Amino acid sequence: MKKTIRRVGPFLWVLLLVSALLLPAPMYAENDVMGEIQFEGRSHVEKTSGVWVDGAYVGYLKELKGSKKVLLLPGEHVITVRQDGYQDFTERILVQPGQKEVVRVAMEKAPTGPLPEVTATVKIAVNPSRAAVFLDGLFVGHVGEFEGMGRGMLVAPGTHQIRIALPGYETFETDINPLASQKVEIKTDLVKNGAPLAEPLVKTDTSTAAPPSVAREAAVPPQR
Repeated sequence: MKKTIRRVGPFLWVLLLVSALLLPAPMYAENDVMGEIQFEGRSHVEKTSGVWVDGAYVGYLKELKGSKKVLLLPGEHVITVRQDGYQDFTERILVQPGQKEVVRVAMEKAPTGPLPEVTATVKIAVNPSRAAVFLDGLFVGHVGEFEGMGRGMLVAPGTHQIRIALPGYETFETDINPLASQKVEIKTDLVKNGAPLAEPLVKTDTSTAAPPSVAREAAVPPQR
């Protein structure tokens, strides 16, 4: 069987040549000038720690890969990693164009004050669950650590400020004033920058039930 060979007309050759000249090569060539930061942490503590680049929160360590990888312009940058109950990890790095820099994070315990004898429980259900949670201005983890059955954040009775933040979204803030053994539940959806604000739900349980036994302790965050 003979194969039929079709001739490509001169106009089509010109069109293909112009298209090749106009298309970017490669398509994401602008990323060639960016440097990538790769984070490594051995334990659960490091992997759930929050990461700041030049003072801006970018996410928690375990998720900063794939589509959420950190790309930075060439030059010097300051990396800060924070975790409740641990000393800040800080490292200055020099980013080179198109190069990958590995930051190996090792968190060290920080001295803490005495824990209160009585506590209240804060349960947080916020979407996206990767958002950072701040208690009285200090980073204590991300939302996913304080939602679900048997989980919660233990705080001392009294007034506290809860702030939830994520790049690209409006920051959510609320004040709570729980009594001993009360449970406060915070539910909301973070809205993207520029979108209409949603109405949050902050619910306080007036019962005196004991807090979950596996709730994460954040009653007395260390001062930095």
